[in-house]
Amino acid sequence: MVVVDQQQLAAIGKGLLVFVGIARGDDADTAHVLLQRIIALLLFAQDDGRMGRSLAQAGGDLLLVPQFTLTARINGNRPDFGPAAPPEEARALFSAMVTTAQALFPGGKVAAGVFGAHMAIHLVNDGPVTFHLNEPPRKVTAQRWGN
Repeated sequence: MVVVDQQQLAAIGKGLLVFVGIARGDDADTAHVLLQRIIALLLFAQDDGRMGRSLAQAGGDLLLVPQFTLTARINGNRPDFGPAAPPEEARALFSAMVTTAQALFPGGKVAAGVFGAHMAIHLVNDGPVTFHLNEPPRKVTAQRWGN
């Protein structure tokens, strides 16, 4: 659930809460690929209890929350937010991500936090299961140790 100024603005049931940090150089293509991955990730339990169902297969919802602090570099004691995209650029890309998520997840509920707002985020972490995705997968070639 997302609360701004003591008003609930977005909420979902069972599903995924995705904190979105937008960095300089991020673009709509990268966002599209990441959203496809998020929706397709096999994170929900099957009958045997193991992860093996996607968001759609589990009948889950998606909540996207902008979180520029995810882009920070920490050197010493002070966070450096230089890697974050400029606010207007990030705002536009976040808005496009929400629209894209709705298109990629038809029939599923997509909710969103408020860009630039002071938000109170309430969540129940049922698992706990937390992942960090920061870019599309790269093609990895096999490498042998010692060669």
